[in-house]
Amino acid sequence: MNRAASFFAVVAGCLAAAAALGADGVALRYRFEPGETITMDVAHRALTETTIGATKQSVETATDSTKIWTVVAVDADGHATIEHSVGDVTMTSRTSDKGETRWSSRDPGPVPPDYEAVTQSLGVPLSRVEVDTTGRVLGRRDFKPTPPSSTGDLMVVPLPDEPASVGTEWTVPQEVVVEVPNGPRKAVKTRLRYRVDALRDGVATIHVDTTVLTPLDDPRLEARLLERIWDGEIEFDVARGRLLRRSTGVDRRVVGFSGPESSVRYKASLEERLK
Repeated sequence: MNRAASFFAVVAGCLAAAAALGADGVALRYRFEPGETITMDVAHRALTETTIGATKQSVETATDSTKIWTVVAVDADGHATIEHSVGDVTMTSRTSDKGETRWSSRDPGPVPPDYEAVTQSLGVPLSRVEVDTTGRVLGRRDFKPTPPSSTGDLMVVPLPDEPASVGTEWTVPQEVVVEVPNGPRKAVKTRLRYRVDALRDGVATIHVDTTVLTPLDDPRLEARLLERIWDGEIEFDVARGRLLRRSTGVDRRVVGFSGPESSVRYKASLEERLK
């Protein structure tokens, strides 16, 4: 076989492999081992800008923490029981009228009053969940109150039941209850849509976005929902069966939540990386 023929044979083989991948896909599954510890660096940034008439106020927060998953047990079907905890945290808040406050659990000295409750949640199990290999939560027990986090509410990223290839999509329905203090309360249906954008070098790159399905005609409720409408990107190691990175964010504004001359903007990002 001459060089030209060899070249075209290689190209044909590559195309055949790509076609096979597109036809059959690859199973995206979590793989946990009993007793292992999975640690991720987490960085959360948020900015809230509020305008009511001539009054403007901004609040910025930055939280850097270490998320720890301890795998308590794994059964014969691959269902894993995992305890979630936070090892350490550094928190900074800055307001336009009060200045900046910063605290790190690694630093000695007194804890600012705003962060005293945080110290009780470090180094101890916060929740225990049982998940299957697709990330479906089979059971959950919270040891301490855990309010929903913004820009990425699901503790475990859900994976598709069927083998995935580039372009594969799957959705996860959610219901979020939003309420205004001394005002209306409403259950809002949302949908998370996941899509495989790339499968390269053993890593699946997955895009996620949020759609609000329930019509909202009250700006007060819209303002309370802002931090729950996020988009992002996920990197999943196919062979190791775990997340490498999750990056999500939101930047939205609502006008009229407190009168015609009012607006609120919420901008936030969440970045998780496997250590």
